[in-house]
Amino acid sequence: MSAFFFYSLSYILMSGCIIYPPTEFVSAGLTIKDIFSSWLGSENEFFIQYHIKRSIITLYVHSILPLGYALGLIVFGHVDAIRLLLGHNNLWLMILTCTILLPLYTLYKILIWSMNNWSKHPIVQNLALYCNNNNNNNNNNNTVSWTAIASDINVEYRRIDKIIITTNSITFIIATDNWIIKVMPYRIFVAHQSDTALVVNKSDTHDMSPVTRGEVQFINIEVKPTRIGAQSFDIRLNALDFKNLQDKVSRPITILQDITFHKTLLDRFIDNFKEQVEKNPLYETAEELNQCIGCMQAPSNVKLYKLCSSGIGNSGPEDCMTCYCRPMWCIDCMAKWFASRQDENAPETWLSSKCTCPVCRARFCILDVCLIKQSSEIQ
Repeated sequence: MSAFFFYSLSYILMSGCIIYPPTEFVSAGLTIKDIFSSWLGSENEFFIQYHIKRSIITLYVHSILPLGYALGLIVFGHVDAIRLLLGHNNLWLMILTCTILLPLYTLYKILIWSMNNWSKHPIVQNLALYCNNNNNNNNNNNTVSWTAIASDINVEYRRIDKIIITTNSITFIIATDNWIIKVMPYRIFVAHQSDTALVVNKSDTHDMSPVTRGEVQFINIEVKPTRIGAQSFDIRLNALDFKNLQDKVSRPITILQDITFHKTLLDRFIDNFKEQVEKNPLYETAEELNQCIGCMQAPSNVKLYKLCSSGIGNSGPEDCMTCYCRPMWCIDCMAKWFASRQDENAPETWLSSKCTCPVCRARFCILDVCLIKQSSEIQ
């Protein structure tokens, strides 16, 4: 019985890696599209045709996984164990029959899709919605039309200015000059930018590392084509990719009023910087404060005041120093200055790093940044 459970667990893990390949499988080229690359052809040259082939081979490989499990039970002599668990021979035979019928039914569906130059394939039916003659019952006209749309997408995909956003190992988003495309294992969704509305309707934040205050924020964008018969679809992507998508699409992206998220890495850092500074002691002063010399819009509201233990005892060249400058900066500009002096390739270290005063170059860390409290009692 233990051998049966070991086999079952191993097969489930292998099947999971085939259906949803982890990073290691993708890096090693152990994915369906890599294994069948010679048959699939070039994605860059014939994008639509490539994904029609990829969708059918993916569907068929997934459909034979239950049959492979059942055959493995027979080959490795685990039939008695499965009969014992099911408690009835007829139930085992029924399951075996279903595992055989599933790939046969899949082959039948693929055969139906392939008729009339793939005109019944879900990908082709999506493209046919954007044909000027999509209401024409003449199959030949429809065939020419969807291939013309496919050719247009293929041409735009070959351009180097497209953007590709990978959301997970089996789904990615493509934005070209005129099209928004969502590629999934069995199908692709397409929307022409000229008649599509994009709405950010959800955002969620996940803490990745409490130590470095690392977090990742995701947003959900609903893509709503106004073309008759076209199906809406959702795009879920890292909030830091929003700006890239926004810059590429020609349509404005509507953000619902109650949705907030960090559009850039700097936005996220500024919020974290403010949150940490608010925990520091206040710096009390009675002197008159001027406008921030960085933005000339907000009042100066922070003072660099050495509070950390760096430099106590044996001081070193990297220890924090005392800054004697008067308050001249707002917290937003100080956060932007702090971020500009850090290693852009290691954002997870920014909050724990150090910076120098923009004026006197005194070294400080985030613990030395204090919000100002004005006092009328001090003269």
